[in-house]
Amino acid sequence: MDLGEGLRKAIARLSGATIIDVRTIREFNRELQRALISADVELSLVSAITKRIEDAALHEKIPEGVAPRDYITNMVYEELVRLMGRSYAPEMKPKRILLAGMYGSGKTTTAAKLARYYQERGLSAGLICCDVARPAAFEQLETLAKDANVAFFGIKGEKNPRKIVEKAMDELRSKKVLICDSSGRSALDPELISELKGIAGAFRPEEKLLVINADTGQVAGRQAREFDSAIGITGVIVTKMDGSGKGGGALSAVSASNVNVTFIGTGEKLNALELYDSKKFVGRLLGMPDLETLLEHVNTAIKEANINPEEVGTELNFETFYTQLKAMSKMGPMKGMLGMMGLADVPKDMVEQGEQKLKLYKAIIGSMTKEERRSERLVRDRGRVRRIAAGSGTTEKDVRTLLSDFNKMKKFYELFKNDRNVRRNLSKFMQK
Repeated sequence: MDLGEGLRKAIARLSGATIIDVRTIREFNRELQRALISADVELSLVSAITKRIEDAALHEKIPEGVAPRDYITNMVYEELVRLMGRSYAPEMKPKRILLAGMYGSGKTTTAAKLARYYQERGLSAGLICCDVARPAAFEQLETLAKDANVAFFGIKGEKNPRKIVEKAMDELRSKKVLICDSSGRSALDPELISELKGIAGAFRPEEKLLVINADTGQVAGRQAREFDSAIGITGVIVTKMDGSGKGGGALSAVSASNVNVTFIGTGEKLNALELYDSKKFVGRLLGMPDLETLLEHVNTAIKEANINPEEVGTELNFETFYTQLKAMSKMGPMKGMLGMMGLADVPKDMVEQGEQKLKLYKAIIGSMTKEERRSERLVRDRGRVRRIAAGSGTTEKDVRTLLSDFNKMKKFYELFKNDRNVRRNLSKFMQK
């Protein structure tokens, strides 16, 4: 059970509470403690939070008209935001960034994600490979740079990272943001400290970011303090937040170390990097919609799929539906998208079935002719159904299921298109 699921289950226990008494709040706090401790949040922080919640719930007067459950939920939200630290907003200006971290932290992939992030916002970016210890580090970063469409520099076989960075600064001088990927180690030893100080002396970075794997949990706090003492870090990027049950512990531990979390990694794809916003993060844990981030993902996916935004909103046929499926495939796992919509507790098997269905539909439509995509009536022909099924590696039943689901979707789409009030409210929301 991840932290969000545990928190939502704890709050769900309050649904039937009409009053908040000692027994109710202590039962709730036990559930809350269990969720936080299972996420590897430090015990002293957990105790402090639940004590503040108990004191406030039992000794403060609930505002008139506010339900006990909502009052406690808001209290938990505010306490968790405080626990998870400040939000981050980077300055969009030319800069040099040095990334440091242990083996397995996801540092190299994060370097490419970060370069892509800045370049998409108008600052041309370049990646520098100063990882001289790990085999194939050069090839990995070079490949990632191509995938991210950013510049790359490295000297294969060179063991002196200072020489590499000095040459890179000349070769990539036209780029606005330079990101240097350094070597990792299994521990912060004197050799790594010396190497990082040498790179920093030549590179003169405005930002020195430590990359930490979310699986380290509360150990992330110790790592942050050690690296800060050694080279003076300006922030932390926490990676692999999507697959770790200890992400909450990592974030809270970094915050307790008085170091700011700057970004979080939420998947393997290059677009799976988010600015850290503690309010949005906690809101999603508690099942609150994060439509702003969802819209950002939608717009990015449309650009990545080379889709004209006008195509997405025209007449719905298999052609436009296929375009939308391509965009959705760029948005990452469905579980993450549902979480941003406030639907984090959709059963896992339903999410998996939904993802499989979308892949199936994409394959089926990919086997249609242009004429069939533009007119679903043609697809009703038995011979065409047979041909499409064979071409997509599916069954005739799968093709007919798509036809049935598509017709239901089209009816809903037509209702939406003809409802001026819905369109007007959506338009206002999009302009915010």
